[in-house]
Amino acid sequence: MGTTRGFLIGRFQPFHNGHCQLVEEIATEVDELIVGIGSADDSHTIRNPFTAGERIMMITKTLESVGITTYTVPIEDLDRNSVWVSHVESMSPRFEVAYSNNPLVIQLFIEAGVEVRQTTMFNRDDLKGSEIRELMIEGGDWQQYVPQAIVEVVAPSNS
Repeated sequence: MGTTRGFLIGRFQPFHNGHCQLVEEIATEVDELIVGIGSADDSHTIRNPFTAGERIMMITKTLESVGITTYTVPIEDLDRNSVWVSHVESMSPRFEVAYSNNPLVIQLFIEAGVEVRQTTMFNRDDLKGSEIRELMIEGGDWQQYVPQAIVEVVAPSNS
């Protein structure tokens, strides 16, 4: 029997405690996990403040500390949904199952013949990237919502 590899895509702006719990849950179902950094070509905006490189560092450092083996790959946006899954597959190691709660992502993977599993939404009322970004801009207490490794990447002099 071969290795089962899963794929999870998100913008991870920033990677927060809910994402970390999600990865830990998925890791119980697969042998390896590919984390796709969505909107990898977008940064320095309110919606996407961090670069793909910063997000890769955030995720790598966080998941090293919890002992999960992953591959993190940047996935640039395409404005052509009909070829999006092929684009993802060309940028990633082979995978058997995709994880998402996004209706469009689910539809595209299913149409491409990829097994899709929906995921638990951990503490969604408190763990929303948009609200965490707002706290960061306002100087609020955003650190409680992200793993310590994220604090060290985002604000190394303040950790």
